[in-house]
Amino acid sequence: MIPLNYVRPSPADQHAASRSFMETMITRRTVRDFSSEPVPFELIANAIRVAASAPSGANQQPWTFVVISDPAVKERIRQAAEAEERESYERRMSDEWLEAIAHLGTDWHKPHLTDAPYLIIVFKQAYGLKEDLETGEQVKVKHYYADESVGIATGMLLAALHISGLVTLTHTPSPMAFLRTICDRPENERPVVLIPVGYPARDAQVPDISRKPLDEVLVHIG
Repeated sequence: MIPLNYVRPSPADQHAASRSFMETMITRRTVRDFSSEPVPFELIANAIRVAASAPSGANQQPWTFVVISDPAVKERIRQAAEAEERESYERRMSDEWLEAIAHLGTDWHKPHLTDAPYLIIVFKQAYGLKEDLETGEQVKVKHYYADESVGIATGMLLAALHISGLVTLTHTPSPMAFLRTICDRPENERPVVLIPVGYPARDAQVPDISRKPLDEVLVHIG
């Protein structure tokens, strides 16, 4: 064990930081209209460093963040994703599901996958792999709370990207095993979410939606 490195801020600084973060984060919107304007890679790397600092079960850090800027690879991902999405919209989704997302104005076309300068694919490491010192073979290592850990890290990633002045979309084509194939990831990794990242297009629009008020989502027992 080592001493905790913590300096307690003043109450005024605490409230100011809390309000500043809240006011910034509640402006975050899911964006589908991206500019192709380049984004400094440092912003992406910094955000992933933040995400990789997330708490995880047994500190196993069961995540891999694959960043793609190669236009050819983005095109392959778009073609594969649109094929799956078209199948979903036309055959897999129930009428109830289609009705639930109708107000978002989405369909199987996914131009954001090639328009955005970066795609970040978050992979969950379903189990670890390590070398057996005696046999030299790869053996599996059980991971604990991998889903929860990756979920927390993804939330921190989205927050870090937003704080950096970038916009994002959480895209989950289903099924999404093609992402592991295209990215040549090992068998223990499972794609969880595909996140286009960049600046919004000048004419970007978002759905006219609202969030639940605080008194509907906060329960204080005290």
